[in-house]
Amino acid sequence: MDEIIEACKKLQPWLIEVRRELHKNAELGFKEYKTKNILIKYLDDMNINYTPIENSTGIVALIDVNAPITIGIRSDMDALPIEEECDIDYKSENKGVMHACGHDAHLTIALGVCKILSKFKNHLKVNVKIIFQPGEEIGGGKIIVKSGVLENPKVDYIFALHVAPHLLCGSMEIKSGIMAASTDRLHITIKGKKSHGAYPHEGVDAIVASSYLITSLQTIVSRNIDPNNSVVITFGKIMGGEKGNIICDEVNLVGTLRTLNNEDRILAKKRISEICTYVSKAFHCSVVIEINEGIPHLVNDENLVNRIIKNAVEILGDDNVIIKNTSSLGAEDFAYFLQKTKGAFFNIGCSNSDIHSPIHTSTFNIDENCLLIGLLLQLKNIFMFQ
Repeated sequence: MDEIIEACKKLQPWLIEVRRELHKNAELGFKEYKTKNILIKYLDDMNINYTPIENSTGIVALIDVNAPITIGIRSDMDALPIEEECDIDYKSENKGVMHACGHDAHLTIALGVCKILSKFKNHLKVNVKIIFQPGEEIGGGKIIVKSGVLENPKVDYIFALHVAPHLLCGSMEIKSGIMAASTDRLHITIKGKKSHGAYPHEGVDAIVASSYLITSLQTIVSRNIDPNNSVVITFGKIMGGEKGNIICDEVNLVGTLRTLNNEDRILAKKRISEICTYVSKAFHCSVVIEINEGIPHLVNDENLVNRIIKNAVEILGDDNVIIKNTSSLGAEDFAYFLQKTKGAFFNIGCSNSDIHSPIHTSTFNIDENCLLIGLLLQLKNIFMFQ
């Protein structure tokens, strides 16, 4: 492993160069055409076999040593619809699109894994499958898993990481069991009756009804869910009304439900439906609700987490390995992969005193030293099966 670590350190300038090339060519989910071509260019240079993922821009690279065990590494490819404001030479050249979630870093680390393994293939005693997955920001993992990427050869264990600006570069965090929340998308339409604003009794005010509905739905968290559990009901979009003196006849709400266990998920959905029904009766309006099931809970395998912690301590030191006690209410579509095979997801620090903007913001960037750290951690996860 010492020889491999030294090879990784020498690779650091290449990692930075690759990451910046990917950063400049940021693309939205399932439209990662330039990104795919960049990946193919590097994989061809490494003489690594790969196949396209059907009906997508994704690629699966395979380093096959005819071993009984196959390890998977998943990396997401897509960027976000955000105009970049970072003053950097490698700023996104795709107007209105940027890698504001660090997927360019994830891709670079995965390519680094490919490059190192191509040189040290004779050291491998497991097959390694690198999955370059499109559309993570829009839940593309479900489609990609359904396409059969975990088969032929069957992936026995799979790992993924994410850069995290709330952690300093040189640190990592992980949690056993549920690490991230499930999501459900909420669409609610409140229909009333239009009238002149001076004569509200002649109409049915959908805005007033929606305000009561939003407030009432918040009581699900405060009064129906065990206070020891975390649940979030957020409405981030509300649309309705024409003019200040016209009673609004229709309001549309768009929101999200986040839960950390199936019991709370079921209860919250039930109460949402019940409250919508009774608010409609109270205000003599109609309420139509649509709940679209989203990403499931992300559940890390306990045994693998313990082994990852040991690996991380060897690389980063005990003080820089954080074992989380609480789950995130954020979501991660790597959860679809973990429904099919054992695996684990962890975060690596990417911030420093000058670089610390949150993900999904126009000024997000990373301390590029995290690329080497992510590479070392993923290689440790692969070679622990030797």
